[in-house]
Amino acid sequence: MQLCEAFGVHRSSYKYWAKRSHKVEPRKVHEMAVVKAIHRESNGSAGARTIATISSARGHTLSRYRATGIMKRLGLVSCQLPKHAYRKAAQEHTEIENHLNREFTVARPNQVWCGDVTYSVPRVQGKHGCLNGPRVYLKCVNIVPGGNLCMTMLGCAGIRV
Repeated sequence: MQLCEAFGVHRSSYKYWAKRSHKVEPRKVHEMAVVKAIHRESNGSAGARTIATISSARGHTLSRYRATGIMKRLGLVSCQLPKHAYRKAAQEHTEIENHLNREFTVARPNQVWCGDVTYSVPRVQGKHGCLNGPRVYLKCVNIVPGGNLCMTMLGCAGIRV
């Protein structure tokens, strides 16, 4: 009992802990297996509510609170990928005058051409796990009669396949 005093544990708490049942309950083991399986099936994205709903639909009644406790005991965490956030330009590009003015109807081929240069900076767009090298895309679009577009990639640099 000197050990209890050294660790600041009451004797009655130690005796209660020592006399506890060491039996493993099959119901708890089954619930833990079900929760772990559902979490694995969802690739780690299912949380306690989803696990409880799926488990109950399969015939294993489980509340979200019990699912939360089991997830904590097993060290399972719901992890969901964030949605990609597109940046919107505050204003349109002002250095080049807009000659088309969104009137894309043409009378003959090769009358209207549009160009686009896209450059992605390394490690800026690759937050989902892939490493981007410097990439430059140079595209030209020819608007032909009937509203059809003919797109051509004129040049590219540093693209890894």
